[in-house]
Amino acid sequence: MTAIKHALQRDIFTPNDERLLSIVNVCKAGKKKRNCFLCATVTTERPVQVNVVKVKKSDKGDFYKRQTAWALRDLAVVDAKDAVKENPEFDLHFDKVYKWVASSTVEKNTFISCIWKLNQRYLRKKIDFINVSSQLLEELPKVTEESVPSGENQSVAGGDEEAVDEYQELNAREEQDIEIMMEGCECAISNAEAFAEKLSRELQVLDGANIQSIMASEKQVNILMKLLDEALKEVDQIEIKLSSYEEMLQSVKEQMDQISESNHLIHLSNTNNVKLLSEIEYLVNHMDLAKGHIKALQEGDLTSSRGIEACTNAADALLQCMNVALHPGHDMLHAVKQQQQRFSDLREQFARRLTNHLNSVFFTQTLLQLYNKSSNLSVPVSTSAFIQASPTNFFEDLLRYAKLMEWLKNTDYGKYEGLTKNYMDYLSRLYEREIKDFFEVAKIKMTGTTKEGKKFATLPRKESAVKQETESLHGSSGKLTGSTSSLNKLSVQSSGNRRSQSSSLLDMGNMSASDLDVADRTKFDKIFEQVLSELEPLCLAEQDFISKFFKLQQHQSVSGTTTNETEEMDGGNLSRSYMSGVPQTVSSEKDMIRQMMTKIFRCIEPELNNLIALGDKIDSFNSLYMLVKMSHHVWTAQNVDPASFLSTTLGNVLVTVKRNFDKCISNQMKQMDEVKISKKSKVGILPFVAEFEEFAALAESIFKNAERRGDLDKAYIKLIRAVFISVEKVANESQKTPRDVVMMENFHHIFATLSRLKISCLEAEKKEAKLKYTEHLQSYVVYSLGQPLEKLNHFFEGVEARVAQGIREEEVSYQLAFNKQELRKVIKEYPGKEVKKGLDNLYKKVDKHLCEEENLLQVVWHSMQDEFIRQYKHFEGLIARCYPGSGITMEFTIQDILDYCSSIAQSH
Repeated sequence: MTAIKHALQRDIFTPNDERLLSIVNVCKAGKKKRNCFLCATVTTERPVQVNVVKVKKSDKGDFYKRQTAWALRDLAVVDAKDAVKENPEFDLHFDKVYKWVASSTVEKNTFISCIWKLNQRYLRKKIDFINVSSQLLEELPKVTEESVPSGENQSVAGGDEEAVDEYQELNAREEQDIEIMMEGCECAISNAEAFAEKLSRELQVLDGANIQSIMASEKQVNILMKLLDEALKEVDQIEIKLSSYEEMLQSVKEQMDQISESNHLIHLSNTNNVKLLSEIEYLVNHMDLAKGHIKALQEGDLTSSRGIEACTNAADALLQCMNVALHPGHDMLHAVKQQQQRFSDLREQFARRLTNHLNSVFFTQTLLQLYNKSSNLSVPVSTSAFIQASPTNFFEDLLRYAKLMEWLKNTDYGKYEGLTKNYMDYLSRLYEREIKDFFEVAKIKMTGTTKEGKKFATLPRKESAVKQETESLHGSSGKLTGSTSSLNKLSVQSSGNRRSQSSSLLDMGNMSASDLDVADRTKFDKIFEQVLSELEPLCLAEQDFISKFFKLQQHQSVSGTTTNETEEMDGGNLSRSYMSGVPQTVSSEKDMIRQMMTKIFRCIEPELNNLIALGDKIDSFNSLYMLVKMSHHVWTAQNVDPASFLSTTLGNVLVTVKRNFDKCISNQMKQMDEVKISKKSKVGILPFVAEFEEFAALAESIFKNAERRGDLDKAYIKLIRAVFISVEKVANESQKTPRDVVMMENFHHIFATLSRLKISCLEAEKKEAKLKYTEHLQSYVVYSLGQPLEKLNHFFEGVEARVAQGIREEEVSYQLAFNKQELRKVIKEYPGKEVKKGLDNLYKKVDKHLCEEENLLQVVWHSMQDEFIRQYKHFEGLIARCYPGSGITMEFTIQDILDYCSSIAQSH
């Protein structure tokens, strides 16, 4: 084995710079014994690569060749088969499992031990050794001379100690020194012992020289010590001089400290004087109110624009003086206290004067509006008789005091609140009269009649005034856009921001209100739209004026937060969240605007509900118009301000309108359940089917592009399902008209209606209606047509029964009851004249069942014709198959049937 190792090392591994560490003679398990060698090798170059190489002899047998090599890192498992008993078999798991049988167990164990050592030294991934004795893995292979190849001075197989020691090369300087030293000695290479002895002698000489050098330097050390002693003496003298200098500087420092303290006191005095002067100037500049401002606050004219402006400037100056930020300690000065008391007296005096003046303005304007209204109503009026003083002037007159109202809000909230209450009291009484008159006129226009003795206001009116006020919904030029404008001067005339109207409401007012046709509903729609269109700008204008005049924020954010107790509005008391002189938050101010509007226009919501109830009473279909119009106005109001009075009020009314709409749908469904049909007449198109068509056509025209389309779609689903159920119920109860006819005609009508209107949410119902129509049409045709050739039908039913029993079709003619003679006898009973007579009776029967308005007679007749022809073809087919070559045919043809049906239809 040693010779083989040397040969393999020399011939195979040395040329590849590899060293052979272990070898085992093996053959493959279970095959013909063709021996080969497994070798464990490492590369001589770094990094070291460990391989398992398979080597075998050449075919000629004179040299070895390298066959396969595996990297040791690819080895996953080494299986020794048995850890106790000796077994030459072992497995190596590379990319696949290689099964080997060693020539001896010793060789196998030696090879596995070498593999284990190489794995421990070179590989990070550890190989799994299974069925291997633990003693074998712990012991190192013994180092033998045989493990070293010839010419190699390394012991590899015996533990690989040389591989463990790391080789360190000499650096350049070390190499140079060694070369110089070796050049100085002739025997350095030839006689290493003589060279080593020479180096030893030279080392001893150097050690002696070193000792002598140390002994020679003692004298210089003593001299150095003396010099150090002299230096220490000089240092002591310098320290004595520095101490005397420090004493002199200490006296100078004390004198400088005294001078610095004196300067600090002088600077502090100057600083205090400057600060005192600054505080005095601050108080004089910020707490001194000009004499002109004082005079304006005490005697200023609150009726003229110049006087209002002067009072506004004076009030702002007073507020600045009162709100000046006093420094700590200012409030303890007697002069400051006196000035603050003076400012408080001026504020109280001016606030009281301003409050009295504004209350007087509110009262005067209200009386003026009521007087003008009474004057206009006491005499005959013309088209423009109700035009009064422009509300814009009233707004402008009050808005001049807006800044003073803001000042009053910030300084005396109690008086500010009193003004708001008085304003609401005066305006609510004025608006209540006007709005009720307005709604009374709208109700009269809706009904088209007037009630005897009905009054339109608290004051008496002449007949001409009543008539003119009724007609004012059409032609008056007055609009509900001001807080004091006359609500009697309402108009449905089109404007730039409202819908144009194509017909005259006055002309529609002359029509009869009892005829619930399209014109009447259009009249109601336009009147209702006009009511909402007139109320909307009125409320928006009033809300805008309130926010500007009373300085209440609608959309802007307001700084400052207060959380005080809130009192709900009760009988005219405003909810409030304030302390005197403290601004409110945005939410509380928006609530205050809404509550003021609710107080002023408290009659709008009840009047709208009454008007809605009247419209619903006139015609329940009016709820469709009201739902669309009210939804649009609610949507518009919410886009402007979702929390406004207009949005809230219209939203509440919209709930009522939606309930009426749902009630209208429920009533229609209830009427379907309660429908009764006559037992003596044809059913025809059921009334609720026609009513659904009317409802759907009207709803589609009303809800076109409407915001509440979803409500209509839900109503459609409910109604159409109720219609389907009711149609089937009536069809089942019908006695004179066949059930299939009732279902066919009504579902045909429903399908036609849905196809015409193209209602997207009812596509499934449209398909269902068509399916039901088709099914019942076919059922009616089959049932009515029956068996027109009855005996012939019975004959061929017997023929088909024989065939079903297993008799061949061509053998049926040999049956006694179904021979050719019997067939000819039955056919002779149905000549063409008899067939035409039977079809004519059938046509009359169908005509009697069907109604004229749906016009389905020809459709049904054509279907019956097709069914009859189908039966005819079926009989001919049976004759051809069961009686071949007999020459038997029917006494009439398909063309005869077509001619019979055509002539019968034309004759009727």
